[in-house]
Amino acid sequence: MDYLSTIRRPIATELNEFSALFQQCLSQGEGLLESVLSHIRQRGGKRMRPILIMLAAKNFGDVNDITQNAALGLELLHTASLVHDDVVVESSDRRGQPSVNAEYNNKVAVLVGDYILSTALLRVALSNNHEIVQELAELGRTLAAGEILQLSNISNKEISEDVYYQVIDKKTAVLFEACCKLGAISVGASRDVVEKAAKFGHNIGMIFQIRDDIFDYYDSKEIGKPTGNDMLEGKLTLPVIYSLTHYESSAMQTLAKKVKNGTINSDEIAVLIEFAKQYGGIKYAEKKMGEFAKEAQTFIDECVKPELKDAFNAYLEYVAQRNI
Repeated sequence: MDYLSTIRRPIATELNEFSALFQQCLSQGEGLLESVLSHIRQRGGKRMRPILIMLAAKNFGDVNDITQNAALGLELLHTASLVHDDVVVESSDRRGQPSVNAEYNNKVAVLVGDYILSTALLRVALSNNHEIVQELAELGRTLAAGEILQLSNISNKEISEDVYYQVIDKKTAVLFEACCKLGAISVGASRDVVEKAAKFGHNIGMIFQIRDDIFDYYDSKEIGKPTGNDMLEGKLTLPVIYSLTHYESSAMQTLAKKVKNGTINSDEIAVLIEFAKQYGGIKYAEKKMGEFAKEAQTFIDECVKPELKDAFNAYLEYVAQRNI
């Protein structure tokens, strides 16, 4: 099934308008700033977050200028956070191409990230909707808090599924939650409807991050990061957390501590990955995705217009089953 075509079909015109505006937002004449912005523009991307904003808006009304500015604000905020995040984790790649900090340097990456963040604030201000401005401001704070929580969790010796969920809730789920809220708010939906949409977005975000974490246990150049990259960065994700907490192994616990201490090597990571696969970690993570998907499906069945059900169902299936 061509999921992306099905997802985009009901909002094709609106999405084209968004793409043109987004390119304008990431253009700045000439010089170093334009060089870096051009580098970022070349990444492309599927625009899954703006798409979700527009689908939510279309489900409860019609996509309008407020919707477009909300979508631009959120996608620019997300883009800025990725530029900054690559500096924090010292990443050299982003979506299959050199990260800004690797292509230029940390100083340039931080400043350009700040420029994009300011552009996000400008676009969301153009919505002239106080509630949308507040939602995006709160989102920025929560995303930053999530990154800090993840950094502090690296030095936390406790291996806990609860802590893992706290991190991905603030790092990823909140972003998809905000998409659905902004879309619904932009068309004047009631508070009850906004909250139902937000819950759907939250479930989508949890699925998205768990799937993304599963990628790290397999080798694929399409994904844009090497196998075991999370562990190299000091992060233990759901598959290995499950296996470590359900099957006693002093040898694997020792390797997990080395992940936290930043002293593990690639051969040891391969052993830990194989342990997670062998002792049900991947299957458990997929089971948890299924639980979140079941909740998301209930929203689609009960709250989505008949003419949009195919797009929403395709979105859910794509997030859960995607290969990249």
